[in-house]
Amino acid sequence: MFDIGMPELIVIFVVALLVFGPQRLPELARSLGKGVAELKKALQGVKEQIDTEMEEIKSPISDEIKDITKDLPRFDYQEYLKEVEKKTEEKPEEKPEKQERPVSDE
Repeated sequence: MFDIGMPELIVIFVVALLVFGPQRLPELARSLGKGVAELKKALQGVKEQIDTEMEEIKSPISDEIKDITKDLPRFDYQEYLKEVEKKTEEKPEEKPEKQERPVSDE
């Protein structure tokens, strides 16, 4: 997500250790962990709510599309491809020879 590697994490840990001290660092880490967990839970709730709303909007539209398309005739692609293949395998019709016209003296 943030593309933080191991060297960056070590630098962050050392800075936090220097700023907050060894006594307050575990308490800070616990608080930070709880905050991240609450944030994830809140984001999951928002995501579920959005998904529910989208499904409520999508469901009637999907039903309407199904009703409309069920009356349409189905196009059989396989049959069409067989017809095209058959036509390409057939020998093309021979063109009649071109007849020469007599040249007039006019």
